[in-house]
Amino acid sequence: MTLAEEATALWGGRVLRLIHERENAVYEMALPKGRAALRLHRAGYQEPAAIRSELWWCAALAAEGVAVAAALPSRSGALLERLSTGRLASAIAWVEGEPLGQAGVPFTRPLPELLRLHQALGRLLAGMHRATDRLTLPADFIRPRWDADGFAGETPFWGRFWDHPAASPEEAALLSRTRAFLRERLAEPRDFGPIHADVLRENVLVAGEALSLIDFDDSGFGFRLYDLGTALSQDLSEPHYPEIRDALIAGYAESRAADVEGVELFILARCCASVGWTMPRLAPDDPVHRRQIARLVAWAKRLGV
Repeated sequence: MTLAEEATALWGGRVLRLIHERENAVYEMALPKGRAALRLHRAGYQEPAAIRSELWWCAALAAEGVAVAAALPSRSGALLERLSTGRLASAIAWVEGEPLGQAGVPFTRPLPELLRLHQALGRLLAGMHRATDRLTLPADFIRPRWDADGFAGETPFWGRFWDHPAASPEEAALLSRTRAFLRERLAEPRDFGPIHADVLRENVLVAGEALSLIDFDDSGFGFRLYDLGTALSQDLSEPHYPEIRDALIAGYAESRAADVEGVELFILARCCASVGWTMPRLAPDDPVHRRQIARLVAWAKRLGV
């Protein structure tokens, strides 16, 4: 019996296919009442208490009417199960739709549709933040902190981006200035609370005019505009980036404060985090290292760092 088969049996289901295997291994599984997504969590990334907090939050958001996937209890009633190898497993309700896009692949949707979807995404993110503010978090709610230290402290959550070995001396100097710039700017008072923290194209599902958010694995306490900055961080080379940015901000600003300067600061924060993310995860000769560094350098210069 494979590990996935062991896990699906705990939910009374069976494996249909492997969807992807990155941070977590994610499978589609059949349950007696329909389909679900099974996650085999990467060992050592999130503690069990943090995963339970994520699952609680998603269930609470779904109960508030936010378009996110709710966690499903196993046959024992638990939201999180430990398998024979010690690896943790959880299941979430199946969400229909196709990803908004793919990393590194230019959008092919007509511009009016693209702008409509990003305005809807802004509304969805604002709704998620509003719903979260209405919740009373459990006393044992634990998630990572995407704050000034989480981005640019001595031990950032995704790594010391300014120490990336693939950066040239000139780039390393700019990355160090960027770290100081971020620490100064993130010390200013800003809207802060639980956020998704990984609003990439692949994590936004489109079904007709409806949007849903999936993959809360990196969620935590953070600056609310970071969710918008992350969403835009993949769009910087799009020819219609300004229009996409303005549509996203317009949707969000219908009910919560947002501005271009603040959102673009958090694009920079995401670019920094992404450079840090590559170091322990990718082979030294992987071209993604240079692409992420080049993106960060270009955006830091654009913001006058």
